[in-house]
Amino acid sequence: MSGVHEQMAGPTGHSHVFLGDNHERNERRTRLVIALTVAMMVGEIVAGTVFGSMALVADGWHMATHAVAMLIAALAYFYARRNAGNPHFTFGTGKMGDLAGFASAIILAMIALLIAWESLLRLRSPVPIYFQEAIAVAFLGLAVNVACAWLLKDDHAHHHEHGHNHPHHDHHDDEHDDHAHSKVAGTDNNLRAAYVHVLADALTSVLAIVALTMGSFYGWIWLDPMMGIVGALVIANWSWRLIRDAGGVLLDYIPGSQKLPVEIRAAVETDADNVTDLHVWQLGPGHHGAIIAIASKEPKPPSHYRKKLAHLHKLSHVTIEVESNAA
Repeated sequence: MSGVHEQMAGPTGHSHVFLGDNHERNERRTRLVIALTVAMMVGEIVAGTVFGSMALVADGWHMATHAVAMLIAALAYFYARRNAGNPHFTFGTGKMGDLAGFASAIILAMIALLIAWESLLRLRSPVPIYFQEAIAVAFLGLAVNVACAWLLKDDHAHHHEHGHNHPHHDHHDDEHDDHAHSKVAGTDNNLRAAYVHVLADALTSVLAIVALTMGSFYGWIWLDPMMGIVGALVIANWSWRLIRDAGGVLLDYIPGSQKLPVEIRAAVETDADNVTDLHVWQLGPGHHGAIIAIASKEPKPPSHYRKKLAHLHKLSHVTIEVESNAA
């Protein structure tokens, strides 16, 4: 991705490309997961139609909703990459994945509601279950989901640093800095959303296998819809957490556990320098922007304070304003 940063440097002399680590790799893997999901979806619908199993047909269309969510993720990766250097996006397209993740989380919540509703209907009016066929398809679906989960697994420990020395602007007391882009692994909510969809499908397969196996041995038909309700509650919880995190990024919310604002103050403030205004927000996975206003008894050039922040690799774009506070 270092090549992308260099190529996308705009007319202002510094890059506004804040895509996540392994952006193109994640895009390719998401496309492969779509292919696997669609193949499984078509197989279930065809098998259900041939063997007269409405359960298989219903599960096939259920997988179609996951395929749509995966398509949203893939399109977000593609759009963000193609428009990474578009000057109309003031701070780049790094948040496109969070927007897609938020949309996928809404779809996931709707899936949880549908599963819960259908489970309640089946508790009220049980239907005959073709145990052997349903168990076989559940195992096949689980195998596909495990493969997809492996493809979408995000290695957060992956850490690359690429230093880029771009020219900076020095307009009196303002300085806009591209701040030595360091590729630090951050949470990719787009990939996370796709991963959660796969986990949700895997969970329903595992619960279905347990319920169908017990039902085939003991005739507990009611266990299948009960497991459906349990699965719906777990999926709803995953959906809420994804909505909270992706929505927070879209609204420039910095969690209380985020140490970056504290680290910025610790790096800049001295007896002579005081941070009077500080805004920190996420630009993309592993990338943050900051606007820092400093009141100083002994004002120094913005480059002086920029050097103090050089060790904070999550900072990818910094604006510094220095005012005299001489008594």
